Amino acid sequence: MQYDNGGDLLVAHLKSLGIDTVFGIVSVHNLPLVEAVDRELRFVPVRHEATAVNAADGYGRARGSIGCALTSTGTGAGNAAGSLIEALASGTAVLHVTGQIESAHLGSGRGFIHETKDQLGMLTAVSAYAATVGSARDAGRLLREASAAALTAPGGPASIEWPIDLQYAPQQDTGETVTAAPAPVPDPAALDAARELLASARRPLIWAGGGATTAREELLALLEATGGGLLTSNSGRGSVPEDHPLVIGNFATTPPCRALLCDADLLVTIGTHFRSNETADYGLELPAAHLQIDVDQAALGRVYPASHALHATAAAVLPALTAAARRADDDWTARVTTVRDDVRAGLHDGIGPQAAVCDALAAALPRGAVVARDVTIPSSSWGNRLLPIHDPRANVFPRGGGIGQGLGMGIGAALARPGQPTVVIAGDGGLAVHLGELLTVAQERPRLTLIVFNDGGYGVLRNMQDKYSERRSGVDLFTPDFAPLAAACALPYARVASEADAAPVLEAALASDGPTLVEVDLQALGPMKNPFTPPVTIPAA
Repeated sequence: MQYDNGGDLLVAHLKSLGIDTVFGIVSVHNLPLVEAVDRELRFVPVRHEATAVNAADGYGRARGSIGCALTSTGTGAGNAAGSLIEALASGTAVLHVTGQIESAHLGSGRGFIHETKDQLGMLTAVSAYAATVGSARDAGRLLREASAAALTAPGGPASIEWPIDLQYAPQQDTGETVTAAPAPVPDPAALDAARELLASARRPLIWAGGGATTAREELLALLEATGGGLLTSNSGRGSVPEDHPLVIGNFATTPPCRALLCDADLLVTIGTHFRSNETADYGLELPAAHLQIDVDQAALGRVYPASHALHATAAAVLPALTAAARRADDDWTARVTTVRDDVRAGLHDGIGPQAAVCDALAAALPRGAVVARDVTIPSSSWGNRLLPIHDPRANVFPRGGGIGQGLGMGIGAALARPGQPTVVIAGDGGLAVHLGELLTVAQERPRLTLIVFNDGGYGVLRNMQDKYSERRSGVDLFTPDFAPLAAACALPYARVASEADAAPVLEAALASDGPTLVEVDLQALGPMKNPFTPPVTIPAA
């Protein structure tokens, strides 16, 4: 098929993926692409290339599909790299198309404007797939290959660098089909052994990670067939709605859950990679009888021994396991529900006055609405655990732990779901990383409530230093006055300074059909009952 230039080819490909919104920054080295996208789709001009990738990532997560980011070559592609690391860590599908200098000068090292040494090598290091368009006949095939790689589990970002002369050139797309790699098929003998193990379990637990989010019905059937409990990683939240009585959630390292794991006679883990912050730096003890299911063969037994390992997708094996399951002992099921209630009540009590904010959000948000959380104390303490998630597509957060990415993800999610309110939970320190994206919010007017928890710096590190060090270093920051800042960006502003403020302020913000900046004044609101420190090892402790 013939296209006038690379931009027209890209638009046709994006339409085939169902993408209607693209995020990026225009440049002399991507101009044909941006012009075509802006003419045929919606182009969102973010203020930093890292945000372009974060927004595309959030857009894809909220839709359960894929997003697209456009950046320039050299510095622009380098700016995007950190956010590509996040998409790689989380296995989320992003198509990143970046410019490149003219193909005649590629690799010459002449110092051509925007040129960088081995850009493809950099992109390869931070992407699940990376390639260079080498001719006007290559681009269509490479775009399809990249998208298939991004969407095939375990997934991740796919990067295409496209020399500017080849963007302007007429495109001859052969239209050849790209076949995705087939899903792994479990070994029949191993599956039979797993079925026997599950049938004998009387005190089973299930642990769902990100790999369980594509097998929600199958996971629910297994959970209810066993009557055991469901722990989740942060990535697995919402695989079963968290108001289900057997869903304990992201509480594995709490004392009641540690005791439950100690007494369980079987743990079935599904698509979870046991991140350090979710296993107390791998100090969490798991049952010896461990049935691990993962589409990534390298993940099987990598962190914890797996007495039974199934290399397969969750959807392929869970029905067979469910058919073999027998109901857990009644007292085990009762204990699971007690633990579920106890860990939630304990956390709710421990966060003190912030519980009013959590409760107000839970009451005001429509079921399944996106909650994008940056890395900040409210997210790490209660946003990632206590605030209920009922749909994995609503569960948007930086799984790799990088600060400052939440607002970009929230912008992408809000534009992916214009009919629903989207919430972003951020700290003042994290927001400052990409403060310029307030201008993107002002320009695009998404239905987004940005809740900024203002404690005057990096509160989580401040708590660590106060607990383990003799002085503070680098944690106390100058913070803007958010009311005039919001006014300067033409954004409505509201403030939560007491527990009584939380419900009316958040109800009004979420009812709005546009953006609102809500500041939670933590000095006025008051401290948590139990100050939060992250689950990392401090030798001085």
